[in-house]
Amino acid sequence: MTISMYEASVPVFSASLKALSNVLNIAEQNALDRKIDPQVFLTSRLAPDMYALTRQVQIATDHAKGAPSRLAGREVPKYEDNEASFADLQARIARTVDHLATFSAADMDGSDDRMIELKLGQREFSMAGMQYLLHLAMPNFYFHVTTAYDILRHNGVPLSKAIFMGSR
Repeated sequence: MTISMYEASVPVFSASLKALSNVLNIAEQNALDRKIDPQVFLTSRLAPDMYALTRQVQIATDHAKGAPSRLAGREVPKYEDNEASFADLQARIARTVDHLATFSAADMDGSDDRMIELKLGQREFSMAGMQYLLHLAMPNFYFHVTTAYDILRHNGVPLSKAIFMGSR
């Protein structure tokens, strides 16, 4: 049995973004319960040279909307990166999940061999679709989702692996 490029991407991104949304809901409620300014969480980072929580969520959604778009030969939606609250991050996640819902398996048929060219920072990449998905887009997506979770956990938000995985 084989797995399609669609199955390996769109449902995976959607499920993880929904779990991330739940993580953010728990964090926002935790800030209220502990009487912590939500900006403390939104601007927190694990190390001085790492991005803050807000940027981690932005980058995760960038990979989630970008990968299927590139694989399907569509233009990648552009977001402003101006989120400043939990509500803003939730809206960004919802917009990304809605975008993912516009794809079908047929949109991505044959994309495993389609050449994907993109620039990330100062680096330019050109690779076959499957290589792009499995070795660049998915690892980056999971890195930023995991880092967002870790920032909140480091700040005392009561999260668990089950919550991260979306099973709670």
